[in-house]
Amino acid sequence: MIIAPGRKKLQKVLWWAQDRGEGDGKTRENVSWRCSVELRRRGVCKQRRARIASEKPRNPRNPRAKRPARQFTRMLNSLLDAVGAWCCVLVVVGLPGVPAVAEGPVSVRPVVEDGTAWYDVQDWGVEGRGWSDTERYFDRLPARARGQVRQAVWSLSRHSAGMAVRFSTDATAIRVRYRLLSSRLAMSHMPATGVSGVDLYARDNHGQWRWVAVARPASQTIRTELVSGLAPGRRMYMLYLPLYNGVESLQIGVSPQATFQALPPRGQEPIVYYGTSIAHGACASRPGMAFIAILGRRLDVPVINLGFSGNGRMELEVGRLMAELDAAVYCIDCLPNMHGKEVAERAEPLVRLLRKARPHTPIVLVEDRTYTSAWLLPAQRERHMKSRAALREAYQGLLADGIQGLFYVPGEHLLGDDGEGATDGSHPSDLGMMRMADALEPVLRPLVDRSQTTGR
Repeated sequence: MIIAPGRKKLQKVLWWAQDRGEGDGKTRENVSWRCSVELRRRGVCKQRRARIASEKPRNPRNPRAKRPARQFTRMLNSLLDAVGAWCCVLVVVGLPGVPAVAEGPVSVRPVVEDGTAWYDVQDWGVEGRGWSDTERYFDRLPARARGQVRQAVWSLSRHSAGMAVRFSTDATAIRVRYRLLSSRLAMSHMPATGVSGVDLYARDNHGQWRWVAVARPASQTIRTELVSGLAPGRRMYMLYLPLYNGVESLQIGVSPQATFQALPPRGQEPIVYYGTSIAHGACASRPGMAFIAILGRRLDVPVINLGFSGNGRMELEVGRLMAELDAAVYCIDCLPNMHGKEVAERAEPLVRLLRKARPHTPIVLVEDRTYTSAWLLPAQRERHMKSRAALREAYQGLLADGIQGLFYVPGEHLLGDDGEGATDGSHPSDLGMMRMADALEPVLRPLVDRSQTTGR
């Protein structure tokens, strides 16, 4: 049920928009304008109702004769309040830290154990899941993909890369308990915090996502206090799931006295990113530092991570699954797992498949990042040259055939130019992840904005 805010509350929001000296000026101006319009509308309607009441004579012999007019006035008032509520929905969307009404909190019941109220994230949903018909809740591909995609892709799809859960609370301490699919907690070039940890962010008063805490798993079953001593106040949180491990179950714990609101996945069109181990998340130190997660925060959009370590190869089987998703934009970033000949054979068919299924969805082709040691290794430079030439040729051929909505991102400078952006010469460090996000954001931002504006 939608409840229209009262005039006093609207006036307070208007004062916030006019007087607050921080945040986005455009947002404040938009909020101020909408609140002013709504206050004026309510004032006019109030005067109109008063005028109608004063003009209609009262029948002293039948006091009940005015009841139909009174009922009509009440109905009109309810209708106008409902319209006002939708106007305020537009206001609330622009306020920092407040989700849209259509994506508002849902009621969930915790299990209280040992002085902690535990909330199961499956009760309200995890963002970053492209399909609901999965074998395990936290799988990235639907159950029917087993047998359609190669076994290696299927196995990697059990990892929860790209998934996140949103909630708001005024708790001063936040706990988690979760069980991992695999006992392999870390890799030789990637710490357990990134492979198997959960990573907590909070939204500040300016609407920016800021890091808070990360779990440090030491076993397959984790129960830990992520953070304590939080500043008083209610705020929105986002908890990223492990990059290179699967999740069997996940619960969030707060004090039973704390308020807790579960925020379901947003309904807007996501970025769907098909790639390799780099897209999968290697070698971010924690899940929130994967470049796809960084882009999701910056662009304020859901993301679906279809990175498959060593197995991002422009396969049509994966493409058919991608085409089922109503995306804001498709990104294809598979060159690190491919040679020039494979790119020449597979790039055009994959793009044509997506374009046939989704005629208006933008498709972004991304070249491979440059090995940070390529300056001294001719074989690496030659591989880059051949695979990039094949992708550019496919891109030009598709444009020549009239395929529209294609975009191209060169790979030469994705990790920067100083050779310091990778952990092992290939996989980005946190620095490299930030640089990749910096390079992709100018391309993706207008495409995501257009999707949100047109509602495509």
